[in-house]
Amino acid sequence: MYDRIKFILQKITRGVCYAGMAFLVPMMLLTSADVMTSGLWARPIPGSTELSSFMLAIFILLGVAYTHQMKGHVRVTMLTDRLPEKWRELLNIFTTLLTLFIVIIVLWQGVVVAFESSAYSDMLRIPQLPFRLLVSLAALMLALELVFDLADSARMLVK
Repeated sequence: MYDRIKFILQKITRGVCYAGMAFLVPMMLLTSADVMTSGLWARPIPGSTELSSFMLAIFILLGVAYTHQMKGHVRVTMLTDRLPEKWRELLNIFTTLLTLFIVIIVLWQGVVVAFESSAYSDMLRIPQLPFRLLVSLAALMLALELVFDLADSARMLVK
């Protein structure tokens, strides 16, 4: 059952990441077009900076949990590699719990901040609520990945 739930979560995380990656090419094309129109005709595309920043936020936030799943975040293992495996797993559990604590605070505050204001972007008047809620979605996905990492580390410790 545990492995099945973990497999489903990993598929969802991968799908969320792919959804975020779908914004990479439009962001790149918009930025390139904006640079060319600014350089050639001295007429930048109105609102391109806002749209690019929103697309960048989507791309980054939707990829955080998948990056963690693939162990793609920066890790310095120079000291931990020299520890016995039991101590390494204990340290891993400690750091995962600490990270989970911080991510849960981000999740909670992301929801609070999202609903506290009804801000709109300056030029295009795009509501910021969906993008602010995206912070909470990213934190939720990362928290779920961390819970499974915690369970895996506890299993390794018991063995």
